[in-house]
Amino acid sequence: MTSTPLMKYTPKDSAFKAPPGVSGGLVNSSPTPPAVWPPLDFALGALACCGACIFTNPLEVVKTRLQLQGELQAWGSYQRHYRGVLQALWMVARTDGIRGLQKGLSVGLMYQGLMNGVRLGAYSYCEAAGITGVRGGSLFSGAVAGALGAFIASPAYLVKTHLQAQTVETIAVGHQHNHQGVSSAFATIYRKEGIIGLWRGVNGAVPRVMVGSAAQLATFSSAKEWVSHAQWFSPNSWLIALIAAMVSGITVAITMTPFDVISTRLYNQPVDELHRGRLYSGFSDCFLKVCRAEGLLGLYKGMGPVFIRLGPHTVLSMLFWDMMRHSTYQGDYTMGRS
Repeated sequence: MTSTPLMKYTPKDSAFKAPPGVSGGLVNSSPTPPAVWPPLDFALGALACCGACIFTNPLEVVKTRLQLQGELQAWGSYQRHYRGVLQALWMVARTDGIRGLQKGLSVGLMYQGLMNGVRLGAYSYCEAAGITGVRGGSLFSGAVAGALGAFIASPAYLVKTHLQAQTVETIAVGHQHNHQGVSSAFATIYRKEGIIGLWRGVNGAVPRVMVGSAAQLATFSSAKEWVSHAQWFSPNSWLIALIAAMVSGITVAITMTPFDVISTRLYNQPVDELHRGRLYSGFSDCFLKVCRAEGLLGLYKGMGPVFIRLGPHTVLSMLFWDMMRHSTYQGDYTMGRS
């Protein structure tokens, strides 16, 4: 995924020799970077994204509320409690208190740690194996790594969505599950729906993260290589990774928002006595119903906070991950030299 070292290495010693990324659609002939020990790379990916989550969770709360507002209702036929990012942040803080802006943070950290630890670790393995060095390899690796991470972490995202949607009746949107906390939510879902109930909505999460992960990881690799070749900054500058992550965040926001809306709706919908969704039967059913009732723009509800959140989150998580991996390589190289 990475392309140019943030720290200065000689060509002989660099752990991130020109990567197996794709530049301008052409495969370069650079050697693949060495793999970080998989458990360590899992931990680095998890820590990087958890660090980013702490700063961006309030935007995740607002995004969830905006995506559930006016569910399956035509534009203008429902009361709009949330009218934009800033107004929504103010509304949540005024009604739920400042702590309301961090609703679902603990389970959000659990989700970020599991999903992104698996996702970034798997992508790193594909990178070291040379899979990302072939045409389309970055997109394929990013999509597969994202699907694996989304499936494993799906129960955490389910509970996070429920908790972030919960609020007082006056500004409530979507179905209110009224959980008492994270552990209570897991226990209630398991008791009512069994182990399968914890993975309800995963059919929306997997395509969501596949699209977002493929866009994020592939564009980060390519953008980082492009910025490096442009020689705007010194080879050891952290600004290379920062600009690459900003480009990646824009791409993810545009491509992933419709999948994000569908995922949020599937996770938050109530279920009947047979544990089937009362509103949607699956991904395609949700897509069609949203388009019919709310129009195509309904698939882009919450685009503002999605963009504002994903930009900083991508910048922070990719930057943290990139820098920690470089520190790991530098430490391994120093130990090897000594």
